[in-house]
Amino acid sequence: MSEGSGEIRPAWTEPFIGDRTGLVRGIRLDAIDRAWAFDGGTGAGVRVAIIDSGLERDHPALGGRVVESIAIELGEEDERVVPDEAGDLYGHGTACGGIIRTFAPEVELISVRVLGADLKGKGRAFLAALDWVIEQGIPVANLSLSSRSESLFPHFHDLADRAAFAGTTLVCAANNHEGASYPSLFSSVVSVAAHEIPDPWTWFHNPHPPVEFGAWGVDVPVAWKDGGSIVATGNSFAAPQIAGLVARLVGKHPGLTPFEVKAILAATASAPTGAA
Repeated sequence: MSEGSGEIRPAWTEPFIGDRTGLVRGIRLDAIDRAWAFDGGTGAGVRVAIIDSGLERDHPALGGRVVESIAIELGEEDERVVPDEAGDLYGHGTACGGIIRTFAPEVELISVRVLGADLKGKGRAFLAALDWVIEQGIPVANLSLSSRSESLFPHFHDLADRAAFAGTTLVCAANNHEGASYPSLFSSVVSVAAHEIPDPWTWFHNPHPPVEFGAWGVDVPVAWKDGGSIVATGNSFAAPQIAGLVARLVGKHPGLTPFEVKAILAATASAPTGAA
């Protein structure tokens, strides 16, 4: 409780009592449509972290847009952030980066490698990667991976909340198999699963989560390791469709909060089949 004007006020009320000029937003969401949200956007100046298997810097699909590559090394009792020269050990991260660039060709990609050549990694490394991304103030992160560890649930929950309040939009693929996975099922992130319509500009909003958005993730042509490409299916390839949209959106409208980003994605989502 706090005191003011001779009375005791509840905690956290300060922004709403007295001078309220701090509540003025630079952007008002009065009329939201796709033209306002995305037209002319390129992702220029927007950093997007891809927490994954690495990025192949010279892959044509990435267009020379990889500006930093780091990896998480695990010690006995600590986690270290180190420069990464290994590139993409699997192809998965490069696929995500290529998809993001189809929406935001001038984006700045940051590779945060936590997965190995078998596309597996430790939850500790994932947590350390998220912590680093938030500390760096990176506005968008693509997480085409998740953890099913119940013991790490509270740690992922805390980091997801930190990201939301720090202005980092976490775009998270739901696990391809049924069951709880984190942080994709938290309400503070943008959770994504796949649909089969071969159109990157078709995405759906689900008013009945846990998964809020559906994007193209079935038989998607994607970049892959060693300068190659494949056709792949999975929620992993739906999430970067949305991450690319987010990068395009925040590049055109700097200062949007993760909450506002989610609202705009929902407001501009495609009409469901059969709807008027």
